[in-house]
Amino acid sequence: MILGIGTDLANIDRIQAVLDRHGDRFRNRVFTEREQAKAARRKDEAGTYAKRWAAKEACSKALGTGLRMGISWKDMAVSNLKSGQPVMTVTGWAKTRLDDMTPDGHEAVIHVTLTDDHPWAQAFVVIEARPLG
Repeated sequence: MILGIGTDLANIDRIQAVLDRHGDRFRNRVFTEREQAKAARRKDEAGTYAKRWAAKEACSKALGTGLRMGISWKDMAVSNLKSGQPVMTVTGWAKTRLDDMTPDGHEAVIHVTLTDDHPWAQAFVVIEARPLG
């Protein structure tokens, strides 16, 4: 069963302007060390950050809260499997919210997809509850 769906569209040029203006202060406030390391290895650093920004926004919407009620940017993190598939991990308040919305006898699975076509980066997040066993 679907518990939540979220989407977001981010402007890569806007993220670049924030990086130019605030640099590490922005990076450290919004992105985990792993996300920062991934972006630093990429030719399009701003595009990498923009996709992850969009994914965090989309995840917060799928959780039904948006970025309020105690959720932190770093409570949601995007990494990639060896195949390149993006995955979303939640911790802190976002994990508590996810656990609260997951019905008994089910496990929550977060699906995320990212795309970009300059100047836009987009993410979709679907939270699924799968029966245990």
